Amino acid sequence: MSSTDPKPSTAVLDHDKVADQATSYVAQFENTDTFVQSFQKFLHKYPIAAPSIVLLIAVFGFSLIVGDRFLSPFNLSLVLQQVTIIGVIGVAQTLIILTAGIDLSVGAIMVLASVVMGRMAIDYGFDAWLALLIGMSVGALAGFINGLLITRMKLPPFIATLGSWNVFFALNLWYSKSETIRSQDISTMAPLLQWLGETINVFGARLTYGSILMLAIFFVIWYALNWTPWGRHVYATGDDPAAAKLAGIRTDRILLSVYVLAGVVCAIGAWVLIGRIGSVSPQAGYTTNLDSITAVVIGGCSLFGGRGSIYGTLIGALVVGIFRNGLALAGVDVLWQEFTVGILIIVAVGVDQWIRRGTA
Repeated sequence: MSSTDPKPSTAVLDHDKVADQATSYVAQFENTDTFVQSFQKFLHKYPIAAPSIVLLIAVFGFSLIVGDRFLSPFNLSLVLQQVTIIGVIGVAQTLIILTAGIDLSVGAIMVLASVVMGRMAIDYGFDAWLALLIGMSVGALAGFINGLLITRMKLPPFIATLGSWNVFFALNLWYSKSETIRSQDISTMAPLLQWLGETINVFGARLTYGSILMLAIFFVIWYALNWTPWGRHVYATGDDPAAAKLAGIRTDRILLSVYVLAGVVCAIGAWVLIGRIGSVSPQAGYTTNLDSITAVVIGGCSLFGGRGSIYGTLIGALVVGIFRNGLALAGVDVLWQEFTVGILIIVAVGVDQWIRRGTA
């Protein structure tokens, strides 16, 4: 270097050194999350993780307490049969809750659709497939009415579906005349209505066609929510409706489609219900709406909308089924089984609030 070449200024070198140190300090500061904070972010990113952990702990715990009876293929398939109806209706409830709503009428829609299917096939002599189609249409119409109340009349989902729950159950009692259609009549005149209750043997497990259909519904809705524009719009509408509108999403149309689809899924649940109990009863499934909310909440779906997994609902339903089955095998009274489910709901909502605070 010649004597005429400019030498680097000491101040410049010191400034660069300070800048590098500052960048290093900032990087260190940004990576100082505690284990609890990192766990909160993990649960927020993967909503299905928490219910999966609970399910694994429950299975392991009851396998130690009850023994081989609990883990037998027959008993595990029995749990799946017991949660089939809740699982199907839970799909409908999940779609609603993802949009930051709630549907208290899903059980009423299911029962009304089952009564329509039964009376069309047995009392009016319609072909069983046509009776099923009419029942599906009733479910879609009921969902459409709920959607209109929320999108056009701007009623809160809780109030709108609370009112429609009473309306649909009243229509159900009026149309059915509070009479049950016997299993013998269905098996003679429309055995297709009971088909989903038939079982197949798979390595010692007794799987019903209804359970297989439930798993198929979960897969179809999972695909729609995760791999279609409609599914992304559902999540966006539930997460931030104002931002979704600014992005060009027709949120009212999305909400209406969600409620109609939920109504159709409830009508499918009606077919599963007939197969499960063998008859058509206007009093069946009265608490299914609350059971579906339980499965969705325990499954990690946020009640504030925009976050959750459809498979989380399946896991949530299985958690409830596993606890009830395991406690029953352990000889615990039904009263304490319901007490345990109530604790699970409170804990699940508390965890959801904790996750939201930690990632805010």
